[in-house]
Amino acid sequence: MTTCKAGVMPLASQHPQAHVDIYEKQPVPFGLVRFGVAPDHPEVKNVINTFTQTAHSGRCAFWGNVEVGRDVTVPELREAYHAVVLSYGAEDHRALEIPGEELPGVCSARAFVGWYNGLPENRELEPDLCCDTAVILGQGNVALDVARILLTPPEHLEALLLCQRTDITKAALGVLRQSRVKTVWLVGRRGPLQVAFTIKELREMIQLPGARPILDPADFLGLQDKIKEVPRPRKRLTELLLRTATEKPGPEEAARRASASRAWGLRFFRSPQQVLPSPDGRRAAGVRLAVTRLEGVGEATRAVPTGDMEDLPCGLVLSSVGYKSRPVDPSVPFDSELGVIPNVEGRVMDVPGLYCSGWVKRGPTGVIATTMTDSFLTGQMLLQDLKAGLLPSGPRPGYAAIQALLSSRGVRPVSFSDWEKLDAEEVARGQGTGKPREKLVDPQEMLRLLGH
Repeated sequence: MTTCKAGVMPLASQHPQAHVDIYEKQPVPFGLVRFGVAPDHPEVKNVINTFTQTAHSGRCAFWGNVEVGRDVTVPELREAYHAVVLSYGAEDHRALEIPGEELPGVCSARAFVGWYNGLPENRELEPDLCCDTAVILGQGNVALDVARILLTPPEHLEALLLCQRTDITKAALGVLRQSRVKTVWLVGRRGPLQVAFTIKELREMIQLPGARPILDPADFLGLQDKIKEVPRPRKRLTELLLRTATEKPGPEEAARRASASRAWGLRFFRSPQQVLPSPDGRRAAGVRLAVTRLEGVGEATRAVPTGDMEDLPCGLVLSSVGYKSRPVDPSVPFDSELGVIPNVEGRVMDVPGLYCSGWVKRGPTGVIATTMTDSFLTGQMLLQDLKAGLLPSGPRPGYAAIQALLSSRGVRPVSFSDWEKLDAEEVARGQGTGKPREKLVDPQEMLRLLGH
């Protein structure tokens, strides 16, 4: 059996004749692990080792610099392979759809993360960090990651460099060294019980060197009784928020907070209505927020406006209100409202032999481990269909057919051995600055280095 694309590594391990070809738009592998994981969280990237072992197995091949839907179509892949799995994630961000969103000084958290992580499409972002206050609209893990990177003291980043524990790009590090941002507000339309970040990220934020938390005790009134019935992970998270907001810190922690030159805070029950322009109208100078209150219970809880408004001055606005997937090919069904490929347990509806996994399957929720588990489930469905005789029988040409198509279109795929040459170059460049690597961020430079 030959299959194509995707985070579905169990296929190779559970079917001894399976061959998996992975097509990737970027010239380099690892996707979200390379471009989405915070650069000060290197331990999260250990999954790269597992993927590398799989890529060396002889039954798995990586083909980078190939954009499905542009360089090769999904119908062409389906002709060449017994099964195709689409696992291309959520490449876009949800727009705020409010006045002033287009002003300089406003960008998506997704683009900001891509910028400091070396995502080629964001390498020229050049965020202006000359302001005192930044506002992040959203209260998820990405919002906390961005706040932490903005507020991490330059000397702490330098310490991470000395320990070879960050692969943040050289350009981003230079800008962050000169940053004047001292306060970051994370704004959410609902309350403490509805935050989308996890306790690990919150704890790290609370303990961030040189920064102190700002939480309004009034936001937590009556919360002690409400959390008794919530699931344990949510209860632990809310209890930590509650303690941080209402309890007097011990002498050591109080001294640490008193000496902190930077601060971050959570603004609850606020919904953005407008990005306010500077007096000359040339850039963002604040956000107008509608004060909200909660209606409903449980999953049906929603924020409704009270009629009150408040303005929050700032010089940088980062939108972190969610991601969404894009349609990859006209032949593939796509729900533009939900931003997913319609499917049943990973089987694309009405298209036999076509599967999906990850965020394009179920929407942009969960962390890397969640997505891995989800891809395992899709892989199981594919194997079930194979056993049931629902996939095409007989040989399929696989990469040989696709290679001929790509060659005729002037596309030069990047193999995993090619990536290892780029990897060696990145590591060599990093050694000069004490980093684990200095990421290549220009696809054309990568291809030149490979002689393509």
